[in-house]
Amino acid sequence: MVFKRKLYDKMLRWKQESNGETALLIEGARRIGKSTLVEEFAKNEYKSFILIDFSQNSEEVNGLFKDITDLDYLFLRLQVIYGTTLYERKSVIVFDEVQQNPLARQAIKHLVKDHRYDYIETGSLISIRKNIKDIVIPSEEVRLPMYPMDFEEFRWALGDTASIPLLRKLFESRKPLGDAAHRKMMRNFRLYMLVGGMPQAVAKYIASNDLSAVDTVKRGIINLYEEDFGKIDETGKAAAIFEAIPAQLSKNVSRYKISSVILGEKYDRVVEIVRLMEDSRVINAAFHCDDPNVGLALTKDPEYFKMYAGDTGLFVTMAFKSREFTDNIIYQKLLSDKLDANLGYVYENVVAQMLRATGKELYYHTVRKADGKGYYEVDFLIADGSKVSPIEVKSSGYTTHTSLDRFVEKYSSRVQNKYLVYTKDLKKDGNVLCVPIYMVPFM
Repeated sequence: MVFKRKLYDKMLRWKQESNGETALLIEGARRIGKSTLVEEFAKNEYKSFILIDFSQNSEEVNGLFKDITDLDYLFLRLQVIYGTTLYERKSVIVFDEVQQNPLARQAIKHLVKDHRYDYIETGSLISIRKNIKDIVIPSEEVRLPMYPMDFEEFRWALGDTASIPLLRKLFESRKPLGDAAHRKMMRNFRLYMLVGGMPQAVAKYIASNDLSAVDTVKRGIINLYEEDFGKIDETGKAAAIFEAIPAQLSKNVSRYKISSVILGEKYDRVVEIVRLMEDSRVINAAFHCDDPNVGLALTKDPEYFKMYAGDTGLFVTMAFKSREFTDNIIYQKLLSDKLDANLGYVYENVVAQMLRATGKELYYHTVRKADGKGYYEVDFLIADGSKVSPIEVKSSGYTTHTSLDRFVEKYSSRVQNKYLVYTKDLKKDGNVLCVPIYMVPFM
């Protein structure tokens, strides 16, 4: 299935504004639909295209990029090999999984300067140093990050194009949806959390209406990611850190406890591994901001972080990966709207995913309690104008927000909006806006 994706419009703007002056690089994790989107774009927006898949190319094609001094010969060979005619300024050449051929990526500089055709690259784990250490990274690239399907794209796939624009209007006017409509929207959102935003999983759900079949698809993707982590980190630490994400979040602690996953390991020795995992876009990392202000990154602590799965559908499967589908209580409880408080970390993961998909970096903050025993934790901080907006996430309809209150007391002059994300309808509670979880992208 080919699903409508929001990135398509950004790609179209690049084509119109760049006019061949830059190449486009679509970065993202594997299996999120990069290749499908780019091929659909090439079919619709150009007279002809050649798609070079470097993950399964012949040596003949790979060898063409070892010497690009004669571009006429290069283009002639490509047209013959792929049986496609290229038209000047009307054709595009796609480098799919370009990280598999670093010389092809390096060639972008010269290909763009030649200006005959457009160039689109896709890449997974594209920033890993081992893939780019011996080449010159082209400055002629415009990079666009791609993420799993968001809630609106998921609703599009199910034939619903009306709901999300309506929700946005209600959020902007600070009006509730209404009890019956809210309950329906929460059912829709819980389904999204279970299926997730991986196109292969969404397609399986549409075709089968069977969550066990969807779970099988997701397990295959998780295994693929774990294999990838083994390739970029031969020590196995990255794979172990990834597998432990649900267990770490379930402990409800203020940071990822490395030593409980890898015995005797220290944070300063895994900072680089975490960075590589972030680059892969398979995970989302939220870092502690020591002094929350509009420049959140200025006081980011790279050794004090929380980690989330990039796709909550995968996270649900990861949480009970060692068991059969029928033993996965998150499926059962989410479908029946009876998610226990100790499973609330599922909601925290999906909020992280939604914030990241809207282009926000992830930060959080802790405030020490007055008695010195423990901390109040604000789950997320977002830059909001010249100030910051704290976000507290709850998996229930309760509107208590002690952590928000303590944060505002300490940093009142820096706070713009105060958000409580929960499972009930939109409402105000004093100076806190209580936001149903499906409205998070509008914040």
